[in-house]
Amino acid sequence: MERRVAEQLRSALGPLGLEAHAFKVGWYNAVLQPTFHLPYPDDTLAFVVLSTPSMFDKALKPFVSKERLKIIRDPVDQCVSHHLSRVKEKFPDQRVDIMFDYEMLPSRKPKFLAQTAAHVAGAAYYYQRKDVKLDPWGKKKIFGVCIHPKYGGWFAIRALLLFPAIQVPFLEQPPPVDCVSSEEKRIELLEQFNFHWQDGRYRDIIEVKERYSEEQKTYFATPPAERFRLLGLSQEAQ
Repeated sequence: MERRVAEQLRSALGPLGLEAHAFKVGWYNAVLQPTFHLPYPDDTLAFVVLSTPSMFDKALKPFVSKERLKIIRDPVDQCVSHHLSRVKEKFPDQRVDIMFDYEMLPSRKPKFLAQTAAHVAGAAYYYQRKDVKLDPWGKKKIFGVCIHPKYGGWFAIRALLLFPAIQVPFLEQPPPVDCVSSEEKRIELLEQFNFHWQDGRYRDIIEVKERYSEEQKTYFATPPAERFRLLGLSQEAQ
């Protein structure tokens, strides 16, 4: 069942520049405090959805062109929501729950921890302070960051798809690719991400096979309120 669902998701999302990676809810819950647990049985099938560099041209620009008058908030969020809602329709006999990376619980905690989900699914390696043996940062707060073995930091984690009626007790967990394996590189990565994230150098910590286009870099570097004009949208749309 898991394989069939994965193939359907791959065929639906791949042409849009999106990836879906399977995991069991139990893998995710096992590494987090109870307050962050997903409220499903451990063997429940889930997928973490990533956007790759090609999503901008394959999904976002066509979506904006078609839905121009309906865009009232963030175009990327609306684009992903639109396409995942259509994917959901491909499983009429299944309950499919969708959680988006920007959604919050009433407690103001995120509905899910995106980077943890990507790591347990084997989609991208979540490098954290604990992955550095000789910690040079003292009392400074250091945030972790996911690196994709193909795209480096040129990707984003967008959503979870959960299939509550599908239990996969025998699903094997794929380890994420440890592509930043040296201590020196890990320190460099966390330094760049925490203290120089604006210049985006951390995204190229490894040799990548694809990165954002110049147009896409400009879009994401522009303050959200000003992005509408880059896509040919009026401020009224906002």
